[in-house]
Amino acid sequence: MTDEALTLPDQVPYHLAIIMDGNGRWAKARGLPRLAGHRAGVENLRRILRACSEFGIKILTIYAFSTENWGRPEAEVRGLMNILETVINRELKQLHANGVQLRHIGELEGLSPALQQKVRQAIALTRNNDRLILNIAFNYGGRQDLVQAFRRIVADGVPLDQIDETLINYCLYTAGQPDPDLVIRTAGEMRLSNFLLWQASYAEYYATPTYWPDFDRNELLKALVYFARRERRFGLVLQP
Repeated sequence: MTDEALTLPDQVPYHLAIIMDGNGRWAKARGLPRLAGHRAGVENLRRILRACSEFGIKILTIYAFSTENWGRPEAEVRGLMNILETVINRELKQLHANGVQLRHIGELEGLSPALQQKVRQAIALTRNNDRLILNIAFNYGGRQDLVQAFRRIVADGVPLDQIDETLINYCLYTAGQPDPDLVIRTAGEMRLSNFLLWQASYAEYYATPTYWPDFDRNELLKALVYFARRERRFGLVLQP
C-alpha cells in the first residue's frame, strides 16, 4: 500500500473493535517472558487510543481478557490482573483529562474485591466524558454475554412474543451502543474467538499478521483505508 493510500479516508468506523492478539508471540520472538509482551501491548494501547481520537473514532472496544483466558498458567493470569491494576493506577488521570469514558463489558467476578472497586471507581469518574468511549472487555465472552442477556429476560418474565432483537440488544453488555463497524484482529488469526458474537454479525473484518505491540498508527490507517473501500450491504443487494 502506497503512502498516498495511507491518508485518512473520509469514512471511518464510528465503533471500532480490536482483538489485541500476539503479545506472547511478540515476546517469544525477542526471548522475553510472555508478560513482557502483555506490558508492551499496554504501551501500544496508549498510542492507538491517541490515534483513534485523532481519526474521529467515537467508540473503541478492546478484547483484553476472555472468559477462556482463566485457563492460562496461573502466573500469567496473576500477572494480567496486576497489569490491569497498574494501568488503572497509572493511566486513569490522563485518560480522564483526555475525555475518555471507560466502560467495562464482561463480569467483574473473579477479580479481587480491591480491583473490582478500582474498576468501578474508574467507570464512575469518567462516565460523563464524551470524546471517546473505551469499552474494556475483561473477563468477557460472546457466549457468556448472550447467556446473561437471556437470563435477564427470563428473570424479568418477558412474554415469549415480546422477545426480539431490540430487547436482546438492550440486555447485552454493550446496551445503548451501536454495533461495531469494523473488527481488527492482529497476529494473523482468522477467527473472532468468542468476541462480540451478536454485535459483530455485520461488522467488517480485518486481519493483519502484525503482532499487537507493533500495530502502530500506520497499521491502523491501513485498516481504515480497507474499511472505507468496503461496500456494506447488510444482507441486501444495492440498487444500481
